[in-house]
Amino acid sequence: MLKKAGKDIPTKSGTKTNPKSQKEVPGQMLDKAKLGIAVIHTYIWYMYDTLMRGTELCNRFNFIAASRINTTFITKNPTSVMNELVDRFMVASDNTTPSLYFLPFNSGNGGHWVLVAMDLSRLMVYYLDSLPGNWSKYPSMKKTVDAAILKFRSKKNYRNRKDITWVRVQCPQQNNSIDCGFFVLRFMRDIIALNRIDIPKMVWNNNLGFILILSDISSNLLLNHEYVLFS
Repeated sequence: MLKKAGKDIPTKSGTKTNPKSQKEVPGQMLDKAKLGIAVIHTYIWYMYDTLMRGTELCNRFNFIAASRINTTFITKNPTSVMNELVDRFMVASDNTTPSLYFLPFNSGNGGHWVLVAMDLSRLMVYYLDSLPGNWSKYPSMKKTVDAAILKFRSKKNYRNRKDITWVRVQCPQQNNSIDCGFFVLRFMRDIIALNRIDIPKMVWNNNLGFILILSDISSNLLLNHEYVLFS
């Protein structure tokens, strides 16, 4: 489980998720391998502390634990995963105000990372992938996300004025087979820093963000005693 000072991943309302993850130690974080769930969750805490805490950004950006929503779990029990998403959406007190839910999504068994950013009030879902292609690569994920959004809106008695719109955001592409996790972290950080709920189809024009993410992860700010990884 990932904790920071005895807490779990931050949410808008102050309630926490309780993600499970494999054990990782700081010395393994920068190995030539894909980032694991524990590192993804740790960096989310880092962003919350350095960019969001005590600001209006806490009301505009929310995080969904990657350990709870992924291809492996959807394959085993799609209804359970859909209900997990609905429960996370229901935590927020006001989903009529535009905000984004970030879901770092893994293709399963330590596979590829993509970012799904959901705006529940506008029925918009943004798909960010550092490899070519779109959400059609993960049809069960799209079906689950769509079902969760519609069920949430039904429980809240919101009218569905239109269909859910998915947008493939043009974003930087990885040039190897392992950097997808870094790119997902970079996408979240840059969107928060820009304070953008409506993500343009094309936002980035350089790879500076990747270098900054690598610096953040290897810095003492991220690896000091405040950020603790538990098995």
